[in-house]
Amino acid sequence: MKKYHDAKRLTIKDELRRKPAVAAVYFVLRALVILTMILQFFNGDYENVFLCALTLVLFVMPAIIERRLRIDLPDTMEIIILLFIFATEILGEIRSYYTTFPGWDTVMHTLNGFLCAAVGFSLVDMLDRNERFSLSLSPVFLAIVAFCFSMTIGVLWEFFECAMDTFFLKDMQKDTILNAISTVALDPTGGNTPVIIRDIEDVIVVSGGKQIPLGLGGYLDVGIRDTMKDLFVNFIGASVFSFIGYFYLIGRGKGRFARRFIPQVLEDEDKTAPQKE
Repeated sequence: MKKYHDAKRLTIKDELRRKPAVAAVYFVLRALVILTMILQFFNGDYENVFLCALTLVLFVMPAIIERRLRIDLPDTMEIIILLFIFATEILGEIRSYYTTFPGWDTVMHTLNGFLCAAVGFSLVDMLDRNERFSLSLSPVFLAIVAFCFSMTIGVLWEFFECAMDTFFLKDMQKDTILNAISTVALDPTGGNTPVIIRDIEDVIVVSGGKQIPLGLGGYLDVGIRDTMKDLFVNFIGASVFSFIGYFYLIGRGKGRFARRFIPQVLEDEDKTAPQKE
């Protein structure tokens, strides 16, 4: 464990000052976000201005968490978190990378699964090592908890996307173009026999008494494939870190790669100082 020097007096600037690499990434990204915010303000897009403000708040959360929980986030993990926030909010949403680059959303959800598994692993690992709790958890159990924690976060995020699409029509669950579908809704007997339609070339929408050909080249799947793809890549990311975390514990913390993603508990200096007689 590392010592926690004067924990109550440390500020966010102090946290960043002792991590020059993290500080450099933080200030560069913050400058880019502020510049984007100014441009969006003059463009009159106030929703994007709000996203920029939210991004700035999220940027300081790792330092706040370190200070409040008395932990030390590895530099690699903290830098990836900052880049992840920037990539999702600024590049993904404002710069439309989600639609410009088809694999952008997949990469983000895979990385999210990996990072959430690291967070879940770290929380239980710190609890297991805490002297106030008489726990002795096996590496397999910790790996399973990390995996389940990551998948739960992934599912909750899909719930959020579905709610935004349902109530605010945001289309966060992106659509997929299909050329074949199978549905029991078209069973002429009203039974449960799926009717398969292949080689779909277009879909016609009737709105206000008018027929509107969409010209999409197939059937418009409303978010289901996207949701399942997101959960699957989250599963991959969570599995990868759970596998790494398991062998990290088996090797008694000798894994260099895993250490870059596992926070360390900071020990209060007062508790470690020798007592005067």
